[in-house]
Amino acid sequence: MKWLGIFFFMVLVNFSFAQNANDSLVGGKIIDAVRVQTPPKIDGVLDDEVWKKAPIATGFIQDSPNPGKKASQETEVRVLYDNTALYISATMHDVSKDSIMRELSQRDNEGNTDIFAVFLDTYNDDQSGYGFVVHPTGVQWDARYSQAQGQDVSWDAVWVSEVTMDHNGWYVEMKIPYSAIRFPEKEIQEWGINFSRKIKRFREFSHWSPIDPTVNGFVNQWGSLQGIKNIEAPVRLMFMPYVSGYLEHYPHNVEGLSNYSKSFNGGMDVKYGINDAFTLDMTLIPDFGQVQSDNQVLNLSPFEVRFNENRPFFMEGTELFNKGGLFYSRRLGARPIDFSAPYNQLGNDEDVVDNPSESQLLNATKISGRTRKGLGIGVFNGVTKTMYATVKDTITGETREVLTDPLTNYNVLVLDQNLKNNSFVTLINTNVTRSGSYYDANVTGGMFKVNDKSNNFSVSGNGKLSQKYFSDSVSLGHSAGLFFDKQGGNLKYGFGYFEESDAYDPNDLGFLFNNNSRGGFAWVGYNVYKPFWKFLRTWSSLNVNYERLYSPDEFTDFSVNVDVGGTFRNFLSTGVFYRVEPIETYDFFEPRVWGRFYAWQPSHNVGGFFSSNYNKTFALDFNGNYRKFNADGRYRLNTSIGPRVRFSDKFSMRYNLGRYAFVNDEGAAIELSGGGTIINNDIIFGKRDQTTYENILSASYTFTNRMGVTLRARHYWSTVDYNSFHTLDPDGHLISSTYDGLDTNGESLHNTNFNAFNIDMVYRWVFAPGSEISLVFKSNLLAFDNDVSKSYSDNFSNTLESPQTKSISLKVLYYIDYLSLKKNKG
Repeated sequence: MKWLGIFFFMVLVNFSFAQNANDSLVGGKIIDAVRVQTPPKIDGVLDDEVWKKAPIATGFIQDSPNPGKKASQETEVRVLYDNTALYISATMHDVSKDSIMRELSQRDNEGNTDIFAVFLDTYNDDQSGYGFVVHPTGVQWDARYSQAQGQDVSWDAVWVSEVTMDHNGWYVEMKIPYSAIRFPEKEIQEWGINFSRKIKRFREFSHWSPIDPTVNGFVNQWGSLQGIKNIEAPVRLMFMPYVSGYLEHYPHNVEGLSNYSKSFNGGMDVKYGINDAFTLDMTLIPDFGQVQSDNQVLNLSPFEVRFNENRPFFMEGTELFNKGGLFYSRRLGARPIDFSAPYNQLGNDEDVVDNPSESQLLNATKISGRTRKGLGIGVFNGVTKTMYATVKDTITGETREVLTDPLTNYNVLVLDQNLKNNSFVTLINTNVTRSGSYYDANVTGGMFKVNDKSNNFSVSGNGKLSQKYFSDSVSLGHSAGLFFDKQGGNLKYGFGYFEESDAYDPNDLGFLFNNNSRGGFAWVGYNVYKPFWKFLRTWSSLNVNYERLYSPDEFTDFSVNVDVGGTFRNFLSTGVFYRVEPIETYDFFEPRVWGRFYAWQPSHNVGGFFSSNYNKTFALDFNGNYRKFNADGRYRLNTSIGPRVRFSDKFSMRYNLGRYAFVNDEGAAIELSGGGTIINNDIIFGKRDQTTYENILSASYTFTNRMGVTLRARHYWSTVDYNSFHTLDPDGHLISSTYDGLDTNGESLHNTNFNAFNIDMVYRWVFAPGSEISLVFKSNLLAFDNDVSKSYSDNFSNTLESPQTKSISLKVLYYIDYLSLKKNKG
């Protein structure tokens, strides 16, 4: 109750200060673009006569740290256009050159720097747009924006910018070709537009068309660009062919088997503008071998681990496909569906000598766009090849193949209609079709969101149907939800209901940790966006959650969460939270046997974080939490500390050390092989100590705004030491057991020592717009054993001495624009 008192006190304090800070923001600004016959030279020097023809956009207003206040420094922007591109010039006045923060970074990485940005809503629908950002160092980054998905920095376009700087400020010229954007086919264009500037030393973000943080949405607060007439969308046809080569080393140290292997690859990405609204993206024989390594973990839960998507093709322009949460792109190229088949079919004297852990993607295609009437259409299709494992007879030397994954087609169809007041209604269908006797799967979902005219209140909902087609039956499942939210203003709140049936399964192409759940929740929050007392801004929230099984109708969980935090005037951010599960809750998944459940004791969880000012040479992040269960000696203590040092504007390093201790924890007794333990129909649980260390070292050295080196090294070490074994009784509690967890040699079947170690070192040179050379070194290791007695230093030394897969690869990607080819040919 003490934490609830603190929460309500903070709400009252925030509310009282907010009432004294009621400066209004002004929106709806308009600027005209001026047509020119001779475009300006893009060199960062604003001396072209044509710029004098354009009206000036100025009068920027802060959205942070002082919403509604005039920007501390003047900014002036002009807009020109011709038949091929939009041209932007910007003058960022400042007190001196030395005041401008300008850390060098690689493309699409903001870094510790000032920025200037242009945002375009070319369909003027207040729901989606483009962002083009330039640093004082000349670094570019770009993004797509949507009301549903927010900012997507994985989107990349090819455009031109140059920067100069003097003692009065810095200057930008930009050329955004029409081939980089989409716009409607009509005589007179009217686009949404905004210009933004970030002054990093003040943590100040200001905009030409003011952005009110109490208003829901970003794109809907932009201004208007007028004056563009009689332009046509060019032929948007781009080719990105690549070639790559790999040299890999693994110390097999087996006679007749080389420790080295090599491969050469070639393929192409294609982007084609079907018309003014729709674009086709295709990848042919893709090569994703250089993407960042996954953060492998020791998973003792009954659910699979969700990994981030790092493959560029599946990250760019996927905002339509990601609606509804039914598309998890890592399913393409994932572990074969029958990966374990060869091990289950081994005969006497046979070994599995090759079993690829990832299916090979043959091709993938995306078609997406939005009509003039606001109908978004997206079609995705991908194909993975048939995969086989190789089994060898150790006596005769004969080999045979075992099918592990059939030829598989993955398909997604999305229809998304924009409605007034930033509302929408969406239909999405995902389908997985496998050749042969394997089952097929289909999921159909609908979702909507309706906002009121002020964009303060919304009602949203969804309904989804999953279907699995087996040779002799069909499995049907559903999920549904209905939600109400107040999403604008300082005071926000909402409530909702959701359910997922016991047969609902979208995981052939989507991702869901578990089904068979239904529940309700309510929340209230209060945010102050304007400075008061020692704070720049604060936030606070209270959440109440209640859940049951869908079938049978059984109680599973109840929790209350409180979260309070803020940013001080010295840019130190800090926050605390408290979560309580005041009664016994029931987990029907941990036992791994349907119909049985495990009873979690009531618990209290308290934690917090702080993050210091990143503008400084040295900064520090910390977060931690302590969860205490109503059981003797059982608790969880997690801490993470992350110093970061900026040695210069070119060189920076970050280090993160996390320690996660689950003491006297309880869970299903997992064997090293990965399965649970059942003896004489008794489900065996264990009380165990799990200690995990995660070390991540990241470094970046940037030579120029087009060339740099990055390093990421990660060591993850987790040990599980079982203290005792117990039988799970019908009431979900643990009772004594005679099981000792040992094999016939007296070795533990359950103690686990798991290490994951990987290094990713990348040199990247963007030698021409859209074209790059990348040289990548990788080292990867995964190791299991049952020795949990090692010290950290001994374990780390053993890890470094263990066999590792090391590779070096070179990839050359070249960007070819059809229009440029045609122009040069002419």
